[in-house]
Amino acid sequence: MSNQHLDTAIFAGGCFWCMVQPFDTLPGIKKVVSGYTGGHVANPTYEQVCTGTTGHTEAVQITFDPQVYPYQKLVETYWTVADPTDAMGQFQDRGDQYRPVIYYNSPEQKKIAEESRRQLAASGRFSEPIVTQIKPAQPFYPAEDYHQDFYKKNPERYQLEEAGGRAQYQAQFKK
Repeated sequence: MSNQHLDTAIFAGGCFWCMVQPFDTLPGIKKVVSGYTGGHVANPTYEQVCTGTTGHTEAVQITFDPQVYPYQKLVETYWTVADPTDAMGQFQDRGDQYRPVIYYNSPEQKKIAEESRRQLAASGRFSEPIVTQIKPAQPFYPAEDYHQDFYKKNPERYQLEEAGGRAQYQAQFKK
């Protein structure tokens, strides 16, 4: 298959370690990269981002085939893995670098993300307001190699991270 049919999506929703696996296992997903985006420091390191002073979020960049798994479905999946009501972190991950953000790379992605957020807010699923930001994509910097595919490299630690609240959150969507 030619790469001309591929697109990218960028989502921030807490620790990127826990954001890879839910997308990596979907049909049409070609690659999920952990990294940093949305800040004012070029080529940040994990240590810099952890200080909360670079403006970056930990995020995943997803390369996907929209004919197999459309962007709309990726956004719907995002709502099941990131708490859209927590502006200052996700589950046990606290701080500005863990805020929920959908970064769009086209007017179509922006429209889909905004409409999906409106529908989620109107659904009554959450008692708190939806605070997930929708922002234009900015340079994406891949994280260090040891952060890539963390759930595969460190399955025991990944399970511990998941047990910190994200797994319980996700369970409500599987009912």
